Amino acid sequence: MSISETFDPSSVIFISHGGGPLPLLKDIGHEEMLSCLKQMKDCLIKPKAILLISAHWEAQQVTISSGKHPKLIYDYEGFPEGAYQIKYPAPGDPQLAQRAFDLLADAGIKAKLDAQRGFDHGLFVPLKIMYPNANIPCLQMSLIKSLDPQAHINLGKALAKLRVENVLIVGSGFTFHNMRAFLTSVTPSSQAQNVAFERWLRDTCTNTAITEVEREALLVHWERAPAARYCHPREEHLLPLHVCYGAGATAAMRVFSFEVLNKMVSCFLW
Repeated sequence: MSISETFDPSSVIFISHGGGPLPLLKDIGHEEMLSCLKQMKDCLIKPKAILLISAHWEAQQVTISSGKHPKLIYDYEGFPEGAYQIKYPAPGDPQLAQRAFDLLADAGIKAKLDAQRGFDHGLFVPLKIMYPNANIPCLQMSLIKSLDPQAHINLGKALAKLRVENVLIVGSGFTFHNMRAFLTSVTPSSQAQNVAFERWLRDTCTNTAITEVEREALLVHWERAPAARYCHPREEHLLPLHVCYGAGATAAMRVFSFEVLNKMVSCFLW
C-alpha cells in the first residue's frame, strides 16, 4: 500500500484496533495492523483534537468524556505486566466535549458529560501507535446501549460539523469480532465467511455507484449481509463505523486491508 496524497483536516477514520494491548506488545499477529495505522496517520494533517468513539464503552444514552486529564482504563485481563504499565498521557478537552454535547442537543439527541471517565484501550492502543507523543487533546464518546444502527449513524450526522474545525473523528472497533473464531483454527468455511462479509462491507462503504440513501439502508440492515452474525455475534465493534459513515456522509475515500490473528479486517478513511 503506497501513500500518495494527504487528505484535508476534515477526515473521518474507522480503525480495526486489534486484540486488547497486543498491538503494543509486539505481537506478531498485529504487525500488519501497526503498519496500516502508521500509514493512515501519514494520510492526515495533524488534527487540533481527536474525538474517538470506542467499541468498549456503552451507556444508556451517549456519553462524552469531559475531564481535563483522563486516566487510562486497563480494560483487559490476563496479559503480561507490561500491558498494565502502558502510558498515554494525552490531555482531555472539556471545551470540545461541550461542543460535541451541544451539537448532539441541536440534533435532538440526549447526551451527558462524564468528567471522571478515563480512556479505555479502544483509544490509547491505536492512538499510541498513530500519535505516540500524546500531545493532541482527546475525548472519548460511548456507544448507545441499544446498539441501534440508525441511532449511531445519526450520531455521526450530528457531529459532522466538527470536521470543519480540524477535529479528527475516529471510530475504534473491528470489522471482524468473533472471539471464538479468533481462538480456533482457520477452516475453509470460516475463511469464506470472513471474506464474504469483508467484501460486502468494503463495497458498501466505498462503491460510488451506490446512492447515500442506499448506502445508509445497507448499513442500517447490516445483519442481512453475508456471514454478518458469524463476523459479529454482537455488533458493538461494528457500530463505530456507522458513526463514521454518518459523519462522512459519502463513500469512503480509501480502504486499508490487512490481517489480524489470521482474520481479514479493514480500516476506512472518509
